[in-house]
Amino acid sequence: MHNLIDNLTLDAVEQWLRQDDRDALEPLWAAADAVRREHVGDAVHLRGLIEISNYCVRQCAYCGLAVTNPYLERYRMSDEEVLDCARQAHRFGYGTVVIQGGEDYGLETDRIAGLIRKIKSELPLAVTLSLGEREPKELAAWRTAGADRYLLRFETSDPELYARIHPPRPRQTYDRFDLLRRLRELGYEVGSGVMIGIPGQTYRTLARDILKFEVFDLDMIGVGPYIPNPLTPLGRGEDVFAVDPDDQVPNEEQMTYKVIALTRLVCPQANIPSTTALATINRDAGRELGLSRGANVVMPNVTPVKYRTRYEIYPGKACLNETAQACQGCLRGRIHAIGRFVGQGPGGRLR
Repeated sequence: MHNLIDNLTLDAVEQWLRQDDRDALEPLWAAADAVRREHVGDAVHLRGLIEISNYCVRQCAYCGLAVTNPYLERYRMSDEEVLDCARQAHRFGYGTVVIQGGEDYGLETDRIAGLIRKIKSELPLAVTLSLGEREPKELAAWRTAGADRYLLRFETSDPELYARIHPPRPRQTYDRFDLLRRLRELGYEVGSGVMIGIPGQTYRTLARDILKFEVFDLDMIGVGPYIPNPLTPLGRGEDVFAVDPDDQVPNEEQMTYKVIALTRLVCPQANIPSTTALATINRDAGRELGLSRGANVVMPNVTPVKYRTRYEIYPGKACLNETAQACQGCLRGRIHAIGRFVGQGPGGRLR
């Protein structure tokens, strides 16, 4: 096992990504599970996801929330609705809430800061934000208000591919890597990650992405398969960044497990979720297999169903019409069934 971990060069990571023999992958699964157990234990931390708004100013080619999607019924939750979700998460025993939304400047800086203060004053919860590429002064204000963590996936480290799938805002002077550094300076626990199998993503690029996690010493790392949305340019097959078919990473379940496992090996202490996207492509056992191959976090949705069905980054999300109560009961049973237990408290990174 140690030989595998000690030799994760760029070439070695790419070779693992290209490995499709199920027997040959067993040592990778075993190593990732052992490293996970050694560094973060058997606890599975549950984070209550609150999808506060589906407005977004960006034009990302893969995302159903993009401003260019005219078919989406938009919403913003009220402060009291968000607080009710946070209270429910606390009642369920979750140690963290994740306030996630599109890049929505209708969510003003002061409003989000006030909401953070209300949650922190009333509930013993960690607050994670995932609100896109906001200005550094906003990130600072939210940190001062008490936010603990910020999630900002860089999606791909290939600048040309990134520009195609994620056009910048006019007059934008910073990129996601700049913001990740700034978040670290502000004292946040920093989360990032990538999509797996974006059209135009090569094995080499994905291998570089995984090693980039180590360079940034990320506290949280979310990876999941690209799921096409037919209401987006990529989902319609438009403006695809074509590469040699032998080099194109497939957006498949097994590839996602390989990335989770390799991510655990390069970032042993990080919190790594088994994502909803993974559960979407394998509803029977996707989350469990992710947990057995390196992951230690699950993010059950506590957003009211009337909003959850409108937060459609991609179609057919798992648990879309399931109440928060039903979801948390189901997850606890699944976690116990694989010999793990639900973690207590905020479950921050152990440094």
